[in-house]
Amino acid sequence: MLQPKKTKFRRQQKGKMKGESQRGYALAFGSFGIKSLQYKWITGRQIEAARIAVTRHMQRQGQVWVRIFPDKPITKKPAEVRMGKGKGSPEGFVSPITPGRIIFEIEGVPFEIAKEALRLAAQKLPVTTRFLIRRDYDFQKDSVNI
Repeated sequence: MLQPKKTKFRRQQKGKMKGESQRGYALAFGSFGIKSLQYKWITGRQIEAARIAVTRHMQRQGQVWVRIFPDKPITKKPAEVRMGKGKGSPEGFVSPITPGRIIFEIEGVPFEIAKEALRLAAQKLPVTTRFLIRRDYDFQKDSVNI
């Protein structure tokens, strides 16, 4: 499960998610990717499930980049506990996602395989996503390799 090795503070405030993504909104590594269209917290388990779905469909060829990391601790109080008595204990880590943020990138596989792999990944995530293609991607070169 994805989580930081060490954090400066055990607990963090929830914070506000507003506006578009200020960074991580353009394809930087791969030819294909998916980007978020919603505000949401994505847990480390959800990221890992999506990553496994992508690598299985690609049959471990090509390369995958995960552009988000869950570094925000989320606390939870036990069930049926009265109000007060402080903040709960940390339960897991999430990555706050804003619209426009690239979540996964893929390189080294044909268009059809990449599209299906990222569709499977998007089904594992709690946000609606959009499939992206690099602007200078050459479809003729792709059809020769098939």
